[in-house]
Amino acid sequence: MNLGWLRALLWWLAWLALAALPLAIALAPPRPMAAGAIEELGRMLGLVGLGVLVAQAAISGRQRWFAPGLGQDDLLQFHRVAGIAAVVLLLCHPLLMFAGDRAFLAWLDPRAGLLRALTLAGLALALLALVASSLWRLALRLSYEHWRLLHGLLAVAVVAGGLGHALMAGHYTGAGWKRASLAVLALASIALVLETRLLRPWRLRRRPWRVVAVRPERAGCTSLELAPEGHDGLRFAPGQHAWLTLGERPLRLQQHPFSIASPAGQRNIAFTIKAQGDFTDAIADVEPGTPAWLEGPYGVFTWRPGSCPAGAVFIAGGVGITPIMSMLRSARARGGHEPLWLVYGNPAWDEVLFREELDGLAAALPLTLVHVLEEGHAGWQGETGHIDAALLRRHLPADLSRMAGFICGPPALADAAGPVLLGLGLPARNLYAERFDLI
Repeated sequence: MNLGWLRALLWWLAWLALAALPLAIALAPPRPMAAGAIEELGRMLGLVGLGVLVAQAAISGRQRWFAPGLGQDDLLQFHRVAGIAAVVLLLCHPLLMFAGDRAFLAWLDPRAGLLRALTLAGLALALLALVASSLWRLALRLSYEHWRLLHGLLAVAVVAGGLGHALMAGHYTGAGWKRASLAVLALASIALVLETRLLRPWRLRRRPWRVVAVRPERAGCTSLELAPEGHDGLRFAPGQHAWLTLGERPLRLQQHPFSIASPAGQRNIAFTIKAQGDFTDAIADVEPGTPAWLEGPYGVFTWRPGSCPAGAVFIAGGVGITPIMSMLRSARARGGHEPLWLVYGNPAWDEVLFREELDGLAAALPLTLVHVLEEGHAGWQGETGHIDAALLRRHLPADLSRMAGFICGPPALADAAGPVLLGLGLPARNLYAERFDLI
């Protein structure tokens, strides 16, 4: 087995062990007498659901110690799926408890226990709000900043409420050491959320940046160039991203991830950002001299010149070219000589980012550049339509078995291009994809 896959498997097993820890604590001696099968299943699902929510904090907080070899895209996709699974488990918990013993319906009656009933009602509402705000953020017209704040608060409330409910129930958690262990586990999860959202941004105040240039680009994009103030800057690998905050203080609601577009090794850092709503719509109005803060770098979507002598294939859509520009600019700066292919899709010729610079890169590097336009213009003799299997096979080598492949753009692009590259022999361990679909 490839070491990368083995490491990923070990990290997922570690995550599963963490998610199962509340159940393991509850089932450890001393144990009460078992009830009916349906009732017991309901209890088990509730404990597993709580464990999954506790483990989510390790995935969502950009913790460098958790799964360092896995890409942020993979972690966020898993975080989403695991979150939905946790909610399903937690909603099944009371339904099975009621089905197993109708006496549990009294738990919803405030006359039988006001605190218990309020806890359950609040927990159910927080769960539903957590799901609704994540799945339908745009329909609910929640800005990214307010959604991110709400998501963190609801996650903390659900974990705290779930812990309180488990301790009040006391069926499997009556022993003192069990209560203490579950409390420590839940508090550790909450502490990770607070560290990500509060402490880490506050520590950035020691490493300020300042916007030194604002340049308009095609397709509604703007490039920001930042210079470090009082420190050496940020060491990053080509293709990585950083979380950007603009303003006098690093502790703000608006903190957004953007791919670094500048070559590695430069003191200044550049981002090219497309106006797509919320924070990004205001990027074009940022004034030079604006304070900025960077957290990072993050990501394994990286390539260094010389790391794969047989060559590399890059496939990008729209603003997905930005991390690939960092790779190509780094290759030019370091005199890269391996063969490269770039297939770049855009709606129209006037929306091709870095069009002139890409021509210069193709002249300076052994780079085969293929532009793909959804609709060609008069005199256009290049490729039109979408990047699909037939197009890729026309322009890429027939054997990619010793190369690396990078795909960056909308999810549909990665879904279409990934299987083609694998079909041409590209090893799965050498295929990297970044999807523009964080939420």
